[in-house]
Amino acid sequence: MDRPMRLGIAGLGTVGASLARLIASNKDAYALRAGRPIELVAVTARDRSKDRGVDLSGVQWFDDPVALASHAEIDLFVELVGGAEGAAFDSVKAALNRGLPVVTANKALLAHHGVQLAKLAQRKGTTIFFEAAAAGGIPIIKTMREGLRGNKVSRVYGILNGTCNYMLTRMEREGIAFDDCLKDAQRLGYAEADPTFDIGGFDAAHKLALLTSLAFGCEIDLDSIFIEGIAAVTTEDIEAAADLGYRIKLLAVAQRTESGIEQRVHPTMIPAYSALAQVDGVTNAVAVDTDLLGSILLVGPGAGGSATASAVLSDVLDAARGVSMPAFGLEPASLAPYKRARMRAHEGGYYIRLSVLDRVGAFASIARRMAENEISLESIVQRKRDGAGERDAAPVILITHETTEAAVRKALDAVSKDGHLKSEPRMVRIEALD
Repeated sequence: MDRPMRLGIAGLGTVGASLARLIASNKDAYALRAGRPIELVAVTARDRSKDRGVDLSGVQWFDDPVALASHAEIDLFVELVGGAEGAAFDSVKAALNRGLPVVTANKALLAHHGVQLAKLAQRKGTTIFFEAAAAGGIPIIKTMREGLRGNKVSRVYGILNGTCNYMLTRMEREGIAFDDCLKDAQRLGYAEADPTFDIGGFDAAHKLALLTSLAFGCEIDLDSIFIEGIAAVTTEDIEAAADLGYRIKLLAVAQRTESGIEQRVHPTMIPAYSALAQVDGVTNAVAVDTDLLGSILLVGPGAGGSATASAVLSDVLDAARGVSMPAFGLEPASLAPYKRARMRAHEGGYYIRLSVLDRVGAFASIARRMAENEISLESIVQRKRDGAGERDAAPVILITHETTEAAVRKALDAVSKDGHLKSEPRMVRIEALD
């Protein structure tokens, strides 16, 4: 066998500690798979005394990730610190400047600086591996970058945030209100103390930005993603969706359109019979629509120490084998400039929930505003009144045929100005799944 691959890990949290344990307990198996032994020789972490379930007595410790990346005698740098700036960014740059390959699970870092770092890697004759950055343990990066290289992708979409999927699943099954469900998710460790990054849709957007580049051979453009979280989703919406044959999921979608590439993250109603609708709890799923293969769906754990460490370990073994290819499938200079589609031109069906005041002419006014914007309605359902506080208003659900978001928003603005609604209208997109 060749000489060992000397590994340095920056960050010994849940994922880093899991990776260290795996390497220590499976040395012989990994040596066979990599064609050479894998040795952990250097680490950095805040607390040296913490028990991580693995013997690190013979490993060199560094005070910070940049020092490890700059000075450790390593062949591969693994960044598991997290964050788009600071130590994560600086240490990855330091490793690449030395010509070291880098393995990272840091979606935020790549969403903000991926193209810049890929260009640096190319100049230094090395590369960046990031299987764990997009969907936890699901091997979607290798699938898109390698397995689908002969295909033209028209759309990539999926459930990319386990926290949101867990909450929407429980809200549906148990009728739990959003705030109560969030508290439970935080107590169980599925949501952070500050859950904004997850429930606001930003985590899913970072992952989508990476998948978009791989799917369409374009530069990353995080700022072009339309982002809407799940905080406004109510149990009433979920119940209405179920009655109409749908389930609500936080969906991340990137697709090629006539006006450019559209990227969006938002609550979405999808047919209850679809495979994606059956993905519950903290599980993630990614679907890819292609010209040659048709549609494929990958489902698996989207987070957790073992799942993410599995993806990181796969990259480590590839690096040990000498696998090297451009991080985003194409040489950085060959990535096309990102051309943003007009989001308001998105076409599809829409779910609209209105709280309509009980007065003569209200329904006629709503119908007129829809007709003025050429919106055809598939169904109109008046739900039961919500209680004593809503006796002067009727909950009404509208399902539209395919239309544009611009038309829907224009119609709802007009309906609101007509003064027939008790509260702001609620709109959820309906995604057509083949």
